[in-house]
Amino acid sequence: MVRNKMEDLNNILFEQLERLNDDSLNLDEELKRAKAISTVSDKLIQSADLQFRVMQLRADMTGDVKTPEVLEVKDVKKIESKDD
Repeated sequence: MVRNKMEDLNNILFEQLERLNDDSLNLDEELKRAKAISTVSDKLIQSADLQFRVMQLRADMTGDVKTPEVLEVKDVKKIESKDD
């Protein structure tokens, strides 16, 4: 079972952005941390993209649509249109 989702990665990236904006922290250390997070994030995004493309291909070929766990979103809320 996948514990982390792409939504979690998004949160981590925004947390790092906030740390980079914090003048009280050592910028050199935070830049090293940000580079490491960015490198790993890129690999995770590439993996998620591949999973999404496989899901699309499967859906096109079989009509079976099953979202990979890593791409699922927690607490999906209905977005109301302006016309409602």
